Amino acid sequence: MQKVEEIETLITTKPAVMLYFSAPTCNVCHALKPKLLEAIDENFPAVEIVSIDTSVEQKLAAYFNVFAIPTVLVYLDGKEFLRKSRHMSVGDVTESIRRPYNMMMS
Repeated sequence: MQKVEEIETLITTKPAVMLYFSAPTCNVCHALKPKLLEAIDENFPAVEIVSIDTSVEQKLAAYFNVFAIPTVLVYLDGKEFLRKSRHMSVGDVTESIRRPYNMMMS
């Protein structure tokens, strides 16, 4: 089980954090997750990725105002930069964070 405090600490101490909210019963989540995680790892190595199972971590999902899955939250320098839910592609996410991530890391 993950705690809000642990994730908040990551968000405030790491330059870039991605929270990926999904559930075992979500087919879209299962199709998107491996592709998205691979793209993030390859293109944005400083991003700390946290996967959250909303079927187990309902309080965590509520805390971050996640009401649909899959949901991706990206934090840059401790601030929520991107929130995408349900209908998204790997390209949507990577292109949305590419420029600010590169500026932050240069």
